[in-house]
Amino acid sequence: MSKYDWGTFGFHIPEIMVPAEGTDYSKWAVVACDQFTSEPEYWDEVESIVGDAPSTLRLMLPELYLDKPGEAEKIVAIRKAMTDYLDNGILRKLPAGCMLVKRTAEGRSRLGLVIATDLESYDYNKGSQSLTRATEGTVVERIPPRLRIREGAPIEMPHILILIDDPDKSVIEPLVNAPSELIYDTDLMLDGGHVSGSFIAEKDLEGMKDALSALYDKAVEKYGEGHVIFQAMGDGNHSLATAKANWENLKKTLSPEEQATHPARYALCEIENVHDDGIVFEPIHRVITAKNGQSGMDLVNETVELLNEQNEKAYLSDCSCCAPEGSFVIPYLAGDKKGYVIVEGPKSKLAVGALQNALDVMVKERKDTDIDYIHGTAAIEKLSAVEGNAGFMLPAMDKADLFPAVAGDGALPRKTFSMGEANEKRYYIESRYIG
Repeated sequence: MSKYDWGTFGFHIPEIMVPAEGTDYSKWAVVACDQFTSEPEYWDEVESIVGDAPSTLRLMLPELYLDKPGEAEKIVAIRKAMTDYLDNGILRKLPAGCMLVKRTAEGRSRLGLVIATDLESYDYNKGSQSLTRATEGTVVERIPPRLRIREGAPIEMPHILILIDDPDKSVIEPLVNAPSELIYDTDLMLDGGHVSGSFIAEKDLEGMKDALSALYDKAVEKYGEGHVIFQAMGDGNHSLATAKANWENLKKTLSPEEQATHPARYALCEIENVHDDGIVFEPIHRVITAKNGQSGMDLVNETVELLNEQNEKAYLSDCSCCAPEGSFVIPYLAGDKKGYVIVEGPKSKLAVGALQNALDVMVKERKDTDIDYIHGTAAIEKLSAVEGNAGFMLPAMDKADLFPAVAGDGALPRKTFSMGEANEKRYYIESRYIG
């Protein structure tokens, strides 16, 4: 018997809904709404593939259409589809339990568990000490348009991925040996790879609860009582922030007894172990562009001056080998020039944090520079060669640093890391009734 209940970890065992038996999951499953936001042709292709078949496409609004003409009509159609799917048996409810998910995309496989996270244990505000934490700053202006979709909706679907810090792989990975029922096993549309889901009943999750108890005790020892970070956002922070905003609004209308059990208090999510070999943190580089005629090297020098003010010392170097231990070494590119920015005695735990603090002054305060966030070496080399541009190449973040960094610095700078490309993001399959 576990020494803790599920709420100690910020979790809740949900009653998951999946489509009726015989549903074509390759048409049912659709990628997260916040992907391909600049590619209407992608969503046109999804529409063509789905046709008249039951699909999560009818239960969500691609963010491509947010704040665009016709948004209100689309939301009305979503509400109607939700009601129809509930009333006509297109959705079926499973007993209390979780879904063990295996996803293979881009040649990598990873395990996840669909469970519910307690919104009372999540606070996205700066300086939060909540059990569940945002890993990057939450832009509150992004919540209201998403709230229009969730507010009053009878069901939810998650594209939220939440990470746990389990280097011994004691929580999720052993569930492959738990009693389970295979619910789906399908290819995903448009290069999404393959996914399978096996249902595990609540009674068969006691071993997982014991493992979580041991993991929680280690977290208390590491971070201190009241400062434990146990769940860290991987993807979908603004989706979870919207669920939180919806719950805070709804909570005001409920008695304390109703608040304790209302389904909207929880949000369905998939938890994954940050130490899963299939999870890769890819770096996101920075390219800045002058707005007042400066050269690329002028921008590099301005960046170094700011880094020197904000940290113990910063300077340019032709080599990386001379940097003292504990320093950050950030390669730069500007036209035909390249070298390294050395930051000694950094005030941030991550190189991206130190660099972003300097760039924020140039972009947000001085407003003499634009910034772009770039994936891949070839792309940054090409852009940095343009007159008036400067590029900074950041190292891939060590996955083991995520939880300590968020615990120490709070939410990380925007675009610190990427958990794969757009086609590797979560596809909607499971749903849950939230009233």
